Amino acid sequence: MNAPIDETDRRLVRATQAGLPLVERPYHQVADELGIAPEEVMRRLARLLEEGVIRRIGVVPNHYAIGYTANGMSVWDVADERVDRLGERVGALDFVTHCYHRPRRLPEWRYNLFAMVHGASRAEVLDKVARIAGLLGDDCAAHDVLFSTAILKKTGLRIGE
Repeated sequence: MNAPIDETDRRLVRATQAGLPLVERPYHQVADELGIAPEEVMRRLARLLEEGVIRRIGVVPNHYAIGYTANGMSVWDVADERVDRLGERVGALDFVTHCYHRPRRLPEWRYNLFAMVHGASRAEVLDKVARIAGLLGDDCAAHDVLFSTAILKKTGLRIGE
């Protein structure tokens, strides 16, 4: 990050952290709410994005609303020295929404690579997990799938007042 964020940046993040308004000109509406010019909203958001203060500006579909009701966190036991390279390959798959390298917790938990997969059914998720297994091949010693049973939280980090 090049410069600390100021109070206007904080107000902008708070105004947009739950999403941009669903209107024809969302940056203009945010600008009106904050009492600044729309160009200033866009300039600040671009700077915050470039500096890594915010990660992205984009559409986040509700996967339940579009029919993806089966959610499986696939967990993989791969060689620690290869986990980052293998994780990049798994994370590049178009059906993997999140991919993480996590520490093992031996002897209870042997898995060090996690990849989230969504589908319209458990069978679809398992088919996608089988595709990951095929990609990993002999680099994978074991894997499992942990299916979601309830949604407990569905938001990212939020800045309070």
